[in-house]
Amino acid sequence: MPAVHRKVLTGVVEAFDEARGLGTVRADDGAALGFHCTAIADGSRAIAEGTPVRFVVVPGHLGQWEAADIVPL
Repeated sequence: MPAVHRKVLTGVVEAFDEARGLGTVRADDGAALGFHCTAIADGSRAIAEGTPVRFVVVPGHLGQWEAADIVPL
């Protein structure tokens, strides 16, 4: 398993499907990272598209990187 990338990044919520609880964050460097609603730090389980956020990158399912500890700015 790869080491956890704990660098704090910023970006924007590019997409969020509230019914499925899945979304995508577009980092400022252009990388797109998926996330599940449980990764939203305040426990709200929903976040609006276009919301600027701060997050960390962690290893996710199937060996893909995911956004976690997502905090709206």
